[in-house]
Amino acid sequence: MADVAALAGVSSQTVSRVSTGAGTVRPETRRRVLAAMTELGYSPNNAARALRYGSFETIGLIAHRLARTGESRTVEAVVDAARLHGYTVSLVDVQSPSSTDVSEAVARLSHQAIDGLIIIRAETATPATLALPARLPVVVSDSRFVGHHPAVGTDQTAGSRAAVEHLLALGHRTVHHIAGPADSAPAQLRVEAWRRALEDGGRPAPPPVRGDWSARSGYEQGRGLALDRTVTAVFCANDEMAAGLYRALHEAGLRVPDDVSVVGFDDIPLAEYLWPPLTTVAQDFHLIGRLLVELLLQQVHERTELADHRTLIPVDLVVRSSTAPPSAARG
Repeated sequence: MADVAALAGVSSQTVSRVSTGAGTVRPETRRRVLAAMTELGYSPNNAARALRYGSFETIGLIAHRLARTGESRTVEAVVDAARLHGYTVSLVDVQSPSSTDVSEAVARLSHQAIDGLIIIRAETATPATLALPARLPVVVSDSRFVGHHPAVGTDQTAGSRAAVEHLLALGHRTVHHIAGPADSAPAQLRVEAWRRALEDGGRPAPPPVRGDWSARSGYEQGRGLALDRTVTAVFCANDEMAAGLYRALHEAGLRVPDDVSVVGFDDIPLAEYLWPPLTTVAQDFHLIGRLLVELLLQQVHERTELADHRTLIPVDLVVRSSTAPPSAARG
């Protein structure tokens, strides 16, 4: 810092103000300081800054497959919430949800000077297998970590049950299910809730078929369901797979909801613009992201542990035009 100050002809305090983004430096002075930093290859020492000010003002964020709606919308909400608190976000997108990959991502982030860590669905990792640095504040969007780390999650069970009960109340004998991938904790929760809702209603539970959250997988699985005349109602584990099912049914000459009723999950913006508009379970991704950041910063600022804290966010079944009583021609 002293070398930069000497080259720029300013004080070390001025260099410090420029490096921290303080707005009290004249534009011309700031340009000279930045030019001196570039010439000398200087970058601020984040560790020293944290020791002095008590914070890096950076949150670490680990996600898996950002192309998925849930992950991408939660990441967006986390970034927005962090910005409101004056924090930036360092993101690592792991290739797989294994304990090893997640633990390695944590190690990489912990070397990048972060104040705390948010993990969006550790999936196959468990509290016993996930290696985290001691005393690092952590929040997980996964209810399996309750008792180990504070958790924020959607009420997957209530949402799936509401979808099934809605279809049964319309008169459908049973409800078929296009599930998410087997390594996804939310997908598994939705499968279990779907099956229990049918069992509680005294209805048979057909074997679920699995997609990978993509519209293509919903289409591919939907082509098989369209050939089965017993299929009158399908609960899809997300809206993208429901959109793929729409196409498969259309190509088979079937109408939604006249021949087959369809319910999705997530309530993505596209859902209400499909034809017919999709009945779906709405998740509040904005609230999930905000609560994840607030819980993390509470630990950072108060230096407290909230291991037993769990926030379960309710969902809403949004009924649109894709569901109706079963057709007499099918079933």
